[in-house]
Amino acid sequence: MKMRLGLRGQLLAMLALVMLAVLGVVAAFSSGEETTHREVLTLSNEAVGELARDSLQRRGEQLAQQFARNVATPLADADRERIAPIVRATLHQPDVAYVIVYDRRGHIVDDGGDGSHVGQPMVDPLADAVLASSGLKLQWTDKLLDASAPVLAGAERIGGVRVGMVSRRPGAAEIAILQPINARLREASEEHHRWLLGLLLGLVLLGGIAVIALEWRVLSPIRTLAQAMGERGPGADLPAALDESREDEIGELARAFKRMNAGLVRHDREIRRLAYTDPLTGLANRLAFRETLDDRLLTLQASSGELALLFVDLDDFKRVNDTLGHEAGDEVLSQLSVRVRLTLERFGAQASDIARFGGDEFIVLYRADDIRAASAKLAEALIEEIERPLLLQGKQVFLGASVGITLFPFDANHAGQLLKNADIAMYQAKVAGKNCYRFYSRAMDQAVERRVQLEQDLRGAIDRDELSIAYQPLYHLADDRITGAEALLRWQHPRLGMVPPSVFIEVAEQSGLIEMLGRFVLEQACRDASAWSENGDQPFVSVNISPRQLRSGELPDVVGHALRSSGLSPAQLHLELTETAVLGDELQASALLSRVRATGVKVWLDDFGTGFSGLSHLRRVPVDGVKIDRSFVADVIRDPDDLALTTAIIAMAHSLGITVVAEGIENEGQHAVLRERGCDQGQGFWLGRPMSSDEFAKRLRA
Repeated sequence: MKMRLGLRGQLLAMLALVMLAVLGVVAAFSSGEETTHREVLTLSNEAVGELARDSLQRRGEQLAQQFARNVATPLADADRERIAPIVRATLHQPDVAYVIVYDRRGHIVDDGGDGSHVGQPMVDPLADAVLASSGLKLQWTDKLLDASAPVLAGAERIGGVRVGMVSRRPGAAEIAILQPINARLREASEEHHRWLLGLLLGLVLLGGIAVIALEWRVLSPIRTLAQAMGERGPGADLPAALDESREDEIGELARAFKRMNAGLVRHDREIRRLAYTDPLTGLANRLAFRETLDDRLLTLQASSGELALLFVDLDDFKRVNDTLGHEAGDEVLSQLSVRVRLTLERFGAQASDIARFGGDEFIVLYRADDIRAASAKLAEALIEEIERPLLLQGKQVFLGASVGITLFPFDANHAGQLLKNADIAMYQAKVAGKNCYRFYSRAMDQAVERRVQLEQDLRGAIDRDELSIAYQPLYHLADDRITGAEALLRWQHPRLGMVPPSVFIEVAEQSGLIEMLGRFVLEQACRDASAWSENGDQPFVSVNISPRQLRSGELPDVVGHALRSSGLSPAQLHLELTETAVLGDELQASALLSRVRATGVKVWLDDFGTGFSGLSHLRRVPVDGVKIDRSFVADVIRDPDDLALTTAIIAMAHSLGITVVAEGIENEGQHAVLRERGCDQGQGFWLGRPMSSDEFAKRLRA
């Protein structure tokens, strides 16, 4: 029977020969190296040990004697305050581990520590020998030298000092002794290098032989197989250079390649489908859409055609995930994708013209004769379809969509710019109130650039000292007495001048900077209010809190830090939140505001009456006061409805024990009506305009 030495056996045989040779060399190398190391170790230990001991002993004698002389006078006077700096200075000397000053009874006077051992007797193993010695005493432990010396006042011993020293690094003398060791190490290194060179030469020779053998028997067939797979791809025939009938592993590999190639053909189609399809909706994904868009633009550029790109973003989709869960959110996306696809089919578009571009974003390509009018009709149809209620978990869910539209070739000629333009137009639709569409225009680019620049400038406004806080007084309407002030953030831009809060606060909200600005306003307002209180007054300061600050969950900690750092009483801090901020997540808001109110801080509901909450929510959300929106106060004299509504708010809030504040009092008539109706407090230009902290303090004193 013929024996077959397979590829594995051939490789193992060659590797065994190489390993035997290497092991022989390594064994000889290790034997010589071990002997040399033992010699070096013995010589270095002896030299360094002696040098370190002698050097440490000399330094210990000198330091103990000098230390004893330095503390003689203060020890005689029992002046610990003069002894302490001498102890610390000695303790900071190199190699000093501890320092002890003791009196004639052997009790510790100072050891440079926290004072816990002062007055206690020395009880360590070396103490008895120290006290028994009448002169300089050196004692060695394992790695420590204890040098002690008596402290004399004239001829009388009044105590003593001890210095514990540890050698950490060799000095010049030790280095000089180590030179012969280094010379011996160099000789050993040269010898090792010669061995290593011989080893490398042997390995190179053996490696060359192994490479030639591997190239001939293994690498060449495998390379041929790899080239076939790379150049021909799935479905290619077996290369002629590979002998499928070989009886070794290469033959098995060739047969496996043939089976694998057949499987790749089947799986390639499935992989491409997964790579270019969104698994949730079954629509094309971002990658597939980008390739489709590039191909479509090439065709249109050659034929001078027109194309609309619609960017569809669902409005308030996060609310579905937060309230119903992510599984419900996935179901929403799945249902809406079907609606969008069917709408496109009604308008004559193909299924490949729609893609899911992101989490709640869809993107659509559309061609028509009058492209602008047709794309507007399509956008209206898409918004109408998305507006229709969805049934989820037995509940109706209502959503809207903001659509941005850009046109080829009017707005841009390449895919990246078209996508950017559509995104900008979609953002403008969001700004316009959501649930609508907007066509891209070049003016939008300028608006986006201005907003980006404003955001960049706002990021460094605090460091450049461009932000300040103005305070608008609040009055008790019954007697026109100042009760507090509302903190209002102002931005003096070096180029744009005074930037309106309505502009930069919106930028801060959208960019996330509002949390940094809110923390800045809160801390500065607390410091200013604390300064007002130094004059004997106790006015409160009210600070506006943004919805993002409330959602972060850190509000109680931020408020607590501001109060502690400023020293302001919690009762002098009022926080103002809008109805929409509180009602966005009523449970979380109630929990956070309860924690804040438990510290003594008061909570006010700002712009009350402009939302859709109603007074019934005031019983579920813990608040201390409401501020009637200025839109009601403005017409309280002329409009009976506004007067009736304002009167009702005041009455019902008082029935719940809630303070009522009116905003925007601009004339005496409004002031008189609100005071007559029982409104507690008010603010407005007629009562007092926003002013600096110093001006407000002067008004308090006046």
